[in-house]
Amino acid sequence: MKNLRLKSARALKDMSQEDLAKEVNVSRQTINAIEKGDYNPTIRLCISICKVLGVTLNDLFWEEENP
Repeated sequence: MKNLRLKSARALKDMSQEDLAKEVNVSRQTINAIEKGDYNPTIRLCISICKVLGVTLNDLFWEEENP
C-alpha cells in the first residue's frame, strides 16, 4: 500500500526524497520504496522520519481499518 501521507508530509516541508534520506541517514531509494509501499521501515527509521517531518507515527504509518 502506497504511503501518500509520507509523500505529502515531505512535500509540506519542501523536502525532496534525497533531502529526507540524508536527514535520516538512508538512501533516496529507501525513501522511494517506503512511499511506494515496497518496503516496511524499522520502527527506528519510522521515528527518525517523523522527527524530521515534525509529525507522529500515527500521522504517517497507522493504517485505518475499514469498517
